[in-house]
Amino acid sequence: MTKTTISSIIDRIGVTKYTWTIWILVGLALVFDGYDYMIVAYTMPQMAKEWGLTKVQTGSLASWSMLGVVVGGVIAGMCSDRFGRKKTLAFFVAFYSLLTFPIYFAQSFTAFALLRIVSGIGIGACIPIAITLASENFPTKNRGFFTAATLCFYGWGWVAAGIVALNVVPSYGWRVCFLIGGLPAFYAIFILFKLPESIHWLLGKGREKEAIEIIKNMELAAAGKAGEWLPGSLVIPPPHKKVGVSALFSSEYRKATIGIWIIYFMSMLIIYGVTSWLPTLLVERGYGLVLGYSFAILQNLIGSVGGFLTGFVADIIGRRKNVIYSFLFTAAAILLLGFVTGKWQVLVVAVLVGFCMQWANGGALPLMAEAYPTEFRNTGVAWAQSFGRIAGFLSPIFVGYIQQLGVGFSGTFQIFAIPAVTCSLVAVVLITETKGKRVDSVTSFKA
Repeated sequence: MTKTTISSIIDRIGVTKYTWTIWILVGLALVFDGYDYMIVAYTMPQMAKEWGLTKVQTGSLASWSMLGVVVGGVIAGMCSDRFGRKKTLAFFVAFYSLLTFPIYFAQSFTAFALLRIVSGIGIGACIPIAITLASENFPTKNRGFFTAATLCFYGWGWVAAGIVALNVVPSYGWRVCFLIGGLPAFYAIFILFKLPESIHWLLGKGREKEAIEIIKNMELAAAGKAGEWLPGSLVIPPPHKKVGVSALFSSEYRKATIGIWIIYFMSMLIIYGVTSWLPTLLVERGYGLVLGYSFAILQNLIGSVGGFLTGFVADIIGRRKNVIYSFLFTAAAILLLGFVTGKWQVLVVAVLVGFCMQWANGGALPLMAEAYPTEFRNTGVAWAQSFGRIAGFLSPIFVGYIQQLGVGFSGTFQIFAIPAVTCSLVAVVLITETKGKRVDSVTSFKA
């Protein structure tokens, strides 16, 4: 009997309607996730005014959810590796949604902070699961694109948050934006019924019959007919001697873990510092709510294009070079934003910064998913994400602090060029290329 790996089957079948369906189903979960996170950035000015907040307190409005995000990422990794990708994703979509709409009733800064911390657990859980699902469901030659492009849905959620805020806040106030954020709970039910489980995970759990049924569905979508698969025809690599968090720092994966964690930490420092404060800083600079919000929306929209294209680039030139170049371009764009002064110059450069930031951040995602075997892949992705989200928590507060020191609009953005350059240097020293390697055999990140 001929035995084959799941990656070989997926590579043979290629990209089909079935592939795109998984991508869209997972992506929509991230659209809602991105909305529920970013809506704070577009309601910060109103909350700060209503509750009389200082600059540091205002910055913390965008940070409280990050405490929950760190916890959520860690929990999601362990739950997903144990209970499955699909069930864990559906649970946390419902979780963050059902804990977002009560913010409508929050009457104080403290109540808001507590609700955001708890809802942040669900917000932080979804991204690592989505990245893992992308890496496990798409062909090797397209994996970089699909892994990076999956995060674009999260960016589109940021865009949706801006559009909703622009139309809702002036007429109905900031609270209604969070009421809308509770609606995705209904989508969690849809995920349970429509999203297939990861074949890699099923086979790793000894559920070969279910894995074969999904393979047959993939073949039907590709060619209109399915082959005959006998029990025992699917093979998986030998299980790793370690699983869980300890495996991330074993001799085989230590170098990858350190490099990925540093890069993602610095990337989150940049993205959440810039995006969470940009609408408020533009309003304070005199652009007004409509124009200030429109600038930020456009930045996130064009940024999603950068995230979408980075997968193509990574599949062509390789993951390592893509990370090096993208963060160097990000540093240059951020420095430029700190120097321009005219209204339209700020608009153009802000959009360029959004493009470069998402290009760089998206380029780092395939590194996470391709560094670890199936047994602890989601754990690896989740812990990298959680470590990075610590920077996401600190960054908005840091910006508030340096604003109180009088650094100003220009100086604030120039500071963020430093972590961008750091990411390029780390990629040069610690990252090993994984382009073209199948996810069930990638072991190139060795110390």
